[in-house]
Amino acid sequence: MIALSLDHRTLKRLQYMTGAACYPFLSFTLNFEDNTITDNLHSSAQNISEVMAMKFIAPMLCHYTMGNPSPLTGRLIKFRNLPGGYAYEGAFINRAVSPLVQIFGENPSMLVEAVEFLGGRGLSLGDVSAELLTLPGIPLTFILYGSDEFGASANILYDESAQSFLPTEDLAVLGELTVLRLIEAKKDLEK
Repeated sequence: MIALSLDHRTLKRLQYMTGAACYPFLSFTLNFEDNTITDNLHSSAQNISEVMAMKFIAPMLCHYTMGNPSPLTGRLIKFRNLPGGYAYEGAFINRAVSPLVQIFGENPSMLVEAVEFLGGRGLSLGDVSAELLTLPGIPLTFILYGSDEFGASANILYDESAQSFLPTEDLAVLGELTVLRLIEAKKDLEK
């Protein structure tokens, strides 16, 4: 369990947005009462690190509470189609898409199992696909093409409404964090 040091206003807004005393997301549990986050995956080396919590999760949650949420559109877009996404696309591919391909490319069905382990569901896009609700209103769709003659490839898609919840930089962090959690979930499933 790690203290997040979120300000009182952010905690209250998150609690209001989620409607609970604690919020489970990506196999973390955010406790609004004591301002802590717990890692619920067994495979995490030392559970969530304080650096990850303070550098990535806390700022992302603060920005999330300042968003202007809108309903899902049902239109899936690539990261590069988010505002300014083309400028971060290379980094996003290196930090989120490539690890997804590297870990799940040889065994695509394991991606669906990992997504389901974190509370998501399988879809019928590409060779293998799945959707995972990362934060309220922000599902990510993972599409993986197996390693036939051209090698494995993947894509991570956002609902077009994601840009109303978080700035593009935070959506990149959310994509990277989600892939890291899927990799950890895979380790839990393999035990």
